[in-house]
Amino acid sequence: MHASLPLFRRLTLACTLALLFCLPVRAEEMTVSAAASLTNAFTELKNLFEQRHPGLALNLNFAASNPLLKQLQEGAPVDVFASADQATMDKAVASKVVDPSTRKNFALNDLVLIVPKGAAKPVGLADMTAFKKIALGNPDSVPAGRYAKAALASAGLWEKLRPQYIYGNSVRQVLDYVARGEVDAGFVYHTDARQMADKVDMVMPVQGHEPVMYPIAVATTGKNPQRGLDFCLFVLSPQGQAVLAKYGFSEPGSK
Repeated sequence: MHASLPLFRRLTLACTLALLFCLPVRAEEMTVSAAASLTNAFTELKNLFEQRHPGLALNLNFAASNPLLKQLQEGAPVDVFASADQATMDKAVASKVVDPSTRKNFALNDLVLIVPKGAAKPVGLADMTAFKKIALGNPDSVPAGRYAKAALASAGLWEKLRPQYIYGNSVRQVLDYVARGEVDAGFVYHTDARQMADKVDMVMPVQGHEPVMYPIAVATTGKNPQRGLDFCLFVLSPQGQAVLAKYGFSEPGSK
């Protein structure tokens, strides 16, 4: 009995080692929180970035910029934050949830007015008084909504049209409202309207607001700041900018 014990131990050790070698190696991980309007472009950038870094698992988290900021302020493990406006990134810097030395503007967009495919088109913003339902992002949390509010206020229409507003939780939700014909018109980004050109008509670019400039920065709440910086630099690289241009974004300073 005792003579067989060492053999038993050897067999147990061999089995244990075999199981350990069979276990998958945990991939390096990082998380990027980005404005909803970046969904298509950043999904492609994710795939390209992972190809550059074998073994890396890049997690994407898309939503309106303000909810993403709140997640950071609550300690969400995020390595990169990309906002659709400067005001939200300013708050991120003030909250110390991003490294201000890594903050860079990386893309420029346009706010546009859209209607369901084939629907009546207003000649100007003033014609929207005849529309019953107008969708826009909630100005309290969605940058596109703040841009729309500024444009309408500049045209003297914000208060006049208030009864017709249908608020969305993100610019993509507003796009869906219009695409499904649930509203008469909506304010989204040029890049979003392009994604559903078969379901919405772009009426006009909207003026009277600050430039739709997107900043990016390394977040301080994550565990992989070096890879976060690598991703920021990749977005700013010629290859990253080419992907953004493919989806309708312009380079900062190009307009």
